[in-house]
Amino acid sequence: MQLPELKEDCSRCAALCCLAYPFTAEEDFALLKEPDHPCPNLGQDFRCTIHADLIPRGFGGCVAYSCAGAGQRVTQILFDGETWQEDPDLLHHMTYALRVLRPIHEALLVLQEIAALDLPAESRAKCSALTLALCPENPKTIWDFEQDHLQEALAELPDFVETIADFALGVT
Repeated sequence: MQLPELKEDCSRCAALCCLAYPFTAEEDFALLKEPDHPCPNLGQDFRCTIHADLIPRGFGGCVAYSCAGAGQRVTQILFDGETWQEDPDLLHHMTYALRVLRPIHEALLVLQEIAALDLPAESRAKCSALTLALCPENPKTIWDFEQDHLQEALAELPDFVETIADFALGVT
């Protein structure tokens, strides 16, 4: 099993984060934006037209956000490099896929950190099992990530994190 890329690479994405999620003032955005609508600061080349000034312009939420590699995985692997600008019919499919994959990628980041801890064998085995469940072999469609066993593994993560909290804090 090989982990997917877990660091964002905006150059290989179709600016899905600037499209998929709503913007609200409570989440440090200077404007309101509905989900599945492009940010008005997004250029035709999928680059932010105010990137150098995000914080002064009130877009700290953009600076804090990371897709953990899910954006480029959706764009490059699930949609073979196609974009919602080239084919507007892909817009809702791509944003849906990002909303499914991002929590999986975030969970894999957490599990990667847990795997680096000095854990008892049982906890180490559980970490490996969850990681394996979250990494389908040769995924080609979003359905590969919506399988029951994968979603169940994702749902198990918070409880597992609780069981190893003392190890993470160095208490044991």
